[in-house]
Amino acid sequence: MYILSEDNVKKIATPELAFTAVSEAFIAAYKNLGEIFPVVIAKGCDEGNIFSIKSGNLSALRLSGLKVGSYWADNHLKGLSNHGTTTLLLDEATGRPHAVINAGYLNGLRTAAANAVATDQLARKDAKVLSVLGAGHQAIFEVKALCRIRDIETVLISSRSPASVERAVQTLNAAGISAKAADTETACRQADILVTVTNATEPLFDDASWIKPGTHISAMGADQSGKQELPLALLNDNSLFADLPAQSRAIGEFERASKSSNAGLTITAIGAVLTGDAAGRTSAEQITVFDSSGIALQDLCVAKVVLDQAIENDMVTDVGF
Repeated sequence: MYILSEDNVKKIATPELAFTAVSEAFIAAYKNLGEIFPVVIAKGCDEGNIFSIKSGNLSALRLSGLKVGSYWADNHLKGLSNHGTTTLLLDEATGRPHAVINAGYLNGLRTAAANAVATDQLARKDAKVLSVLGAGHQAIFEVKALCRIRDIETVLISSRSPASVERAVQTLNAAGISAKAADTETACRQADILVTVTNATEPLFDDASWIKPGTHISAMGADQSGKQELPLALLNDNSLFADLPAQSRAIGEFERASKSSNAGLTITAIGAVLTGDAAGRTSAEQITVFDSSGIALQDLCVAKVVLDQAIENDMVTDVGF
């Protein structure tokens, strides 16, 4: 069994690698080239500690496995990230563990790549202002990924935590990205691309009119039942896309809207847009919304590419099991 450390993952994984792998995962999900199983949401022994399990397989690649994503509330007091991610790939011939990958950094890249892949299809080509609601560690990944696929001139960061905003702005400015703090209304009104990346269970803003025509929105935070970042009016009146529409209705951003809509929501799989089977943006005035609830095929695709390169470059630890 192979063990791949996060330090070695960082030496291999790139935004370009993640972009390509996630694109392939979205197409595989749309074309039913693998299976995605129901997400398991579980709790640790202490209050505030939670973990989720996302699993699946890719038939063409003969690849099966799962990702465990954890949030341990007090880790920051120990000098550790509150978020943790581990990917387990199985030996397809025996079902025994083939590789265990510390995928914390890889998960950040993969999640941001999902945003970038969708945004590249759905945002206007002339988008210049990127606004982000949320200023945690994932927000940095999101901004860097989107600045790769659009010529962003200004990044606006809004959060309930001024200290988090200040840290995010400083980190982005140090990376050569022009970022500044903004209140939520300003960030929404000025956005050509709006990204929400929070743990919110209620809309981050109530007035859908704050979103101007032509804006693309990526809702990245809702990955459990009950989470929601956007007002229902925004979802009921505009063009909706998702990594996996059925999962988005069950545990994603579109859960509440699906339950409250008598006529039902039309949600297009982003994989259908990537293959040309469905339209993405059809006009400069269209408001598009992408929900990323996260699918196991993304994790399997990025993990395989990174693992293959690590093995080739002798950057894994091979242990008996």
